[in-house]
Amino acid sequence: MKTDTDVKEMVRNHYSEIALQDKETNASSCCGSGCCSIETENIMADDYSQLEGYNPDADLGLGCGLPTEFAKIKKGDVVIDLGSGAGNDAFIARHETGETGKVIGIDFTPAMIERARANAKAKGFNNVEFRQGDIERIPVSANVADVIVSNCVLNLVPNKDAVIKEIYRVLKPGGHFSISDIVLEGNLPEGIKAAAEMYSGCVSGAIQKNVYLELIRTNGFKNILIQKDKPIHLPDDILTQYLSKEDLEKFRQSGTGIKSITVYAEKTATENKPCCGTDCCK
Repeated sequence: MKTDTDVKEMVRNHYSEIALQDKETNASSCCGSGCCSIETENIMADDYSQLEGYNPDADLGLGCGLPTEFAKIKKGDVVIDLGSGAGNDAFIARHETGETGKVIGIDFTPAMIERARANAKAKGFNNVEFRQGDIERIPVSANVADVIVSNCVLNLVPNKDAVIKEIYRVLKPGGHFSISDIVLEGNLPEGIKAAAEMYSGCVSGAIQKNVYLELIRTNGFKNILIQKDKPIHLPDDILTQYLSKEDLEKFRQSGTGIKSITVYAEKTATENKPCCGTDCCK
């Protein structure tokens, strides 16, 4: 059985390779002899090109939603992007927060950080910063962010509860997040769970939808809202790499669902208790 450290190293190596490629190379990668499907990461990606602030050089087609579209970012906000990759969501967030705001991208992979910084430098963005770090221990002080976004990243982290706790710590009181991620409704076959390629493609690291939402609730968030719920269909030419024909047929008939959801939630605002004279309220 792989340890958390093994999983993280596998993910880091996989995305280090992707960081050195362009979107077209990623999208045209074939997953078997004679197949025409794109890689798992790109099957899940949504089209960013119509959003203000979009930078094609930063779009590697690795997301599974459009969290920045739903994130309610205001001018002057401090925004943190968890798993920022080449900077795609960070640059769109930067457009929304404007010159008076700030965007901090956090990524686990040095090659991605290097590429994102190069993209920011090319655009002359002085209020976008990229930091290398593990989002189980976000390298940001407490109560800093107005908004946190993330796109198809929590699946790659073994300890999702730790990440959600960190999101709560880093958000300002009354702050909120909008996160796109992959969840399950039903159980995946063992062949998919065991496949490293599928894990790096955000599938086998997914947890049940109800468990995912419960983690958010139990960590103190309120006003939880599913902003988008999109079914993901993995083509047979991908799944037959991991499943026999019989197992594939059982999977198709099982009702197991792979979903991309975008979830919004708010951190509770600190209550301002009035003072009670010389004996102040405690």
